[in-house]
Amino acid sequence: MNNFFSLEHIGLAARDPRALKDWYVKTLDAEVVFAMRQEPPAFLINLGGMLVEIYAAEAAIPETSNNRVAGWRHIALKVASIEEARKRLETRGVVFTESVKPAGGGGRVLFLKDLEGNLLHFTERLPEGFL
Repeated sequence: MNNFFSLEHIGLAARDPRALKDWYVKTLDAEVVFAMRQEPPAFLINLGGMLVEIYAAEAAIPETSNNRVAGWRHIALKVASIEEARKRLETRGVVFTESVKPAGGGGRVLFLKDLEGNLLHFTERLPEGFL
């Protein structure tokens, strides 16, 4: 454990911060922790115990969902069952375009995209943890 710092939040620049915040709340049960009422608005949401700041982007690139573009590329959401998580999100309108894949370190992953094409994936680890 690092005693010097701990993770406080990650930032997610959005074309439409309000719509993206709504997607995370509706689709992944995120909770709005704080709303900054300026225009364009910004939000802090709790996404499975991690704070994400959603704020207005100044520019966008078409490669947002390319997992091999340099920089941070995805958020991994740990689930007990990929199949159950997939079914739940399909009822909320999420379309999965890839199949389940092996995870680095053991287990399986399933990628999905948010409203703006940002990558997330479900991670299902083996009971014994990382190999």
